[in-house]
Amino acid sequence: MTPTRPPLPLLFAAGLCLLASACATPAARHEVPEIRPGVARGYLQTEQLPDSIALLPPPPAPGSAAFALDEQVNQARALRGTPRWRQATADANLQFPEAASIFACAIGTRIDEAGTPRLYGLLRRTRTDAAVVSDAAKHRYNRTRPFVANGEPTCTPDKEAGLAENGSYPSGHTSIGWAWALILAELAPDRSDAILARGRSYGESRLVCNVHWHSDVLSGRFMGSAVVARLHADPQFRIDMDAARAELAAARTRTDAAPAGCDAADAALAQPLPAAAY
Repeated sequence: MTPTRPPLPLLFAAGLCLLASACATPAARHEVPEIRPGVARGYLQTEQLPDSIALLPPPPAPGSAAFALDEQVNQARALRGTPRWRQATADANLQFPEAASIFACAIGTRIDEAGTPRLYGLLRRTRTDAAVVSDAAKHRYNRTRPFVANGEPTCTPDKEAGLAENGSYPSGHTSIGWAWALILAELAPDRSDAILARGRSYGESRLVCNVHWHSDVLSGRFMGSAVVARLHADPQFRIDMDAARAELAAARTRTDAAPAGCDAADAALAQPLPAAAY
């Protein structure tokens, strides 16, 4: 039987919940179409999105070996209170303008609306595509979050009520972070190792935060890859990629565009996950 997707309102509900706190952004130098103020319209129509129900297996069942691995990797929550936990807390914020800086240290230059407006707009629009692409599976499986199962806190206590009602599988944050990593690695290929490593650590922050299981993160990474592959068939995306590539190359030549706080961030991300996590 061919899997079917939920109706349009349900398909957009979970992904947009990731973006709901992004309300007001400054007037953009590069105009970006919006679903509502502060939430950019993605490049893809609903029918163009990869089908997460067709592409992903069901999440691991309790009692299975795969779920036992999920529980083992959930030991990453033991980093609570460490610099890695604080970095994971920062990574949880997908609001703009803050979210634009997630990969700044990996690239070696600031990304902001004033200095790199085309890249800034590209990240805003692809955030929506990479969030919404996982909604069908989130709705279908409605998987319980680890913090609900283990009763321990997350790095974003103010978001726990909403997260508890939003399916854990796959991880929308990871899908977004990995999609951005692939896009930015293409735009700055000489920095691809650092960018992709940051994309991986971004997904791992969801483990540290106690809001996703290991299999959620892996499936989120897969859906991020799927949506980027589909985006390359979109003419406007390709136009914006070309503009962002030229803009980023120019930004990287400016000595005044170096990002701040990279030493502290690098030290936090270098902190290994507990041995039980892998």
